[in-house]
Amino acid sequence: MDSSTQTAPPSKAALWTGRILTILPALMLLMSGIMKIAKPPSVVQGFEHLGYPERLAMTLAILEIGCTLIYLIPQTTVLGAILLTGYLGGATATHLRIGEPVNCITTVLLGVVIWLGVFLRDPRLRALIPLRS
Repeated sequence: MDSSTQTAPPSKAALWTGRILTILPALMLLMSGIMKIAKPPSVVQGFEHLGYPERLAMTLAILEIGCTLIYLIPQTTVLGAILLTGYLGGATATHLRIGEPVNCITTVLLGVVIWLGVFLRDPRLRALIPLRS
């Protein structure tokens, strides 16, 4: 490999910031998936509010937890980030469909944090998306 295509490993600060920015959204998504499995009244009401049948809760929980676990495995973190981007895109579209654009900000920011965590930890991604000239 040509040395001009290699990037330096992340600094300790970038590595730890990336780890934190990976863990926080992952914990949020895992908790969300677990809540969909547990189906407390607030989740059932949320599904009604969003216009989705309650029977989809388990399917969405499996998708959410599965994509998050793939994201947490270092060898598959980029694939997990791609899958979570798609999942969050669906959440964004759902909120837009029912006229809640403010909630779209949360899903979009969550996606940005997911990718920022990968960007700070993985020199291969920084090589693909150089932010310096």
